[in-house]
Amino acid sequence: MRSQDSSGRLIKRRVWAIAAVAFLMLTGTVTLAQVVPSLQGNDNPMESKEAKPVPKWVIDDIRKMRNYPDQPPIIPHSIEGYQLTVNANRCLSCHRRELTEGSGAPMISVTHYMTREGQMLADVSPRRYFCTACHVPQADAKPLVPNIFKDMSELGFKPAGSEQ
Repeated sequence: MRSQDSSGRLIKRRVWAIAAVAFLMLTGTVTLAQVVPSLQGNDNPMESKEAKPVPKWVIDDIRKMRNYPDQPPIIPHSIEGYQLTVNANRCLSCHRRELTEGSGAPMISVTHYMTREGQMLADVSPRRYFCTACHVPQADAKPLVPNIFKDMSELGFKPAGSEQ
């Protein structure tokens, strides 16, 4: 009889422990949800109001410094009216390997001529054909979130082989 009693108490203790943990998780989640600021702002999303003017595109045709390693280069010119479909890609009329000498445009990376397995192709890989999937024009607009990226050189690290 005593063994049955202790197992009943053990089950009750476990149920209470599980209930307590569930309660703490629930209240902790609610507390966290109240602390995290909304990304949408305080405006009513269903309210109709005037849209902000569309920012102007940066079209100075000057190559920009990249913000982080392996960042795809931005497009420093207007691409309005460019045809980019399965059958036509106007970007390649200047940036294709064979046409860069005449156009003066930078050649697309050799990685765009590779398959996923690293095999070289004679033409641009189909997975790299739609340029605007990675490369975008730059707008003259205030960033939505601040950029706090710091390059290694700004953090005090020196390139390998430099003086110590």
